[in-house]
This record gives sequence, structure tokens and C-alpha cells, in this order.
Amino acid sequence: MSPGAPRRTLPGLLRPRLRRVDLLVALLLAALGFGAAVQVRSTHQLSALGASRPEDLVRILDDLSGRDARLRAEVEQLTAARQRLADGDDEDAALQEARRRGQVLGVLAGTVPATGPGVLLQVEDPTRAVRAEVLLDALEELRAAGAEAVQLEGRGPGGAVVRVVASTWLLDEDDGVLVDGVLLRPPYAFTTLGDPGTLASALAIPGGVVDTVARVGGTATVRSSDALRVGALRPLDRPRYARPAPGG
Repeated sequence: MSPGAPRRTLPGLLRPRLRRVDLLVALLLAALGFGAAVQVRSTHQLSALGASRPEDLVRILDDLSGRDARLRAEVEQLTAARQRLADGDDEDAALQEARRRGQVLGVLAGTVPATGPGVLLQVEDPTRAVRAEVLLDALEELRAAGAEAVQLEGRGPGGAVVRVVASTWLLDEDDGVLVDGVLLRPPYAFTTLGDPGTLASALAIPGGVVDTVARVGGTATVRSSDALRVGALRPLDRPRYARPAPGG
């Protein structure tokens, strides 16, 4: 070392020095790792579909087609209602549409009973292994398949039954599941109104509700019917703070 050269101590030699090129390399490696993880996940999902039986793939496709058809029918219905209201010169069309919407909203809010075709999903749970998460998955699958009215029954005081709505919540308890504050004990039963074929197919898809219940030691059976009744009602709560907006 020349006499005029700066002396570097041992701590200075051991201290890491970050350069712009080092930061750039680190960012590139992170991006490469993220891309690899996404590719592996996508490949795994495609492999799972590739391993499915042809009849299972047809069932999944039918389920997706059914959902698309329901959405298109709903759009056409709303468009026709808007056109009727726009063309109507008297109040009869508006009054009739308001009554129809009131009935529909009553079914969705759980304040009026409902009847129609649908499916009955019976969940046997002898080992108490079906928890709130499994029941919630079943409920979400039914909703995605076009369920229009749902009630959940269980063994409890007086045969407990709860009308399921958008705000329904589920919580695990030691001897059952708490649904909107009501304790339900197994066996459980979902009474669901909607297209029976679509609902039954959605519950029976590979890896779906029936398979999930079986995996935890329970048994799920699905029975279609042309005439079911959802009779459990919910009280219509009066809002404490919200009021209709002027001109609304």
C-alpha cells in the first residue's frame, strides 16, 4: 500500500455497499420469482382440470353457461321494465312495477315466504367436523349458482331455522354453528329455491360442497324438487340513521 493511499479498517471492509446495479438485479430477481410462482399456480390449476373426467368438465361448463344465461335474462328483464316505465303515460305501469319490485325485495330480504323449485341439501355430521367454514362455502356455492331464497335448518330448541340473507353470518361453537345468533346443531339442511339442475350441478362439481363434506367425515346429499317452501322470516329492521334522500 502506498503511503498516500487511504487506509481502510476491518469494519469498513465488512460493511456492505449497495450500488444501483445491485438494486436493479434484486428487483429483476424478485420479478422473476413472482412470475415463476404465478406460472406454477396456473399450471397446477390447468393440471387439475386436465385430470378431471369428461363428464365433470361438461358439468362445470353447463354450470357456467347457466350462470351466463341467468345474468342475460336479468338484464333483459330490467331493460324491459325500464322501457315500460319510460313509455307509460299513466301511473298504472309504475305502480305495477313498484309492487313487483316490492315482492322481489321481500324475498331477497327474507321478510316474506317463498315457494318454488329448488334443492334440499342435507348435511350429516356425526363427528362434529363440519364447521362454519364448510357451511359458508356451501352457501356461497348456492348463491353463485343462482339461489333466490335460502333457509338453513339444524337440530336445536324447537327445530331451529334461519332465513339466510346478504348479512347472514356464521360462527363456530363447541356443539354446532351459530347462524345470525341462533345455535344450529347437526344435521344441517339447506332449503334453496332456484333452478334445480343448476343448483344440484354446482354442489356436485369435483372438489365442491359434496366432496368437501365427505373429506371432513360427513355426508352431503342433494335432492331436487319442483315444490319447496322457504318459510322462515326475518324481522324488518328499521334503520336508525339512514333516511331516504330528497328526490330519490
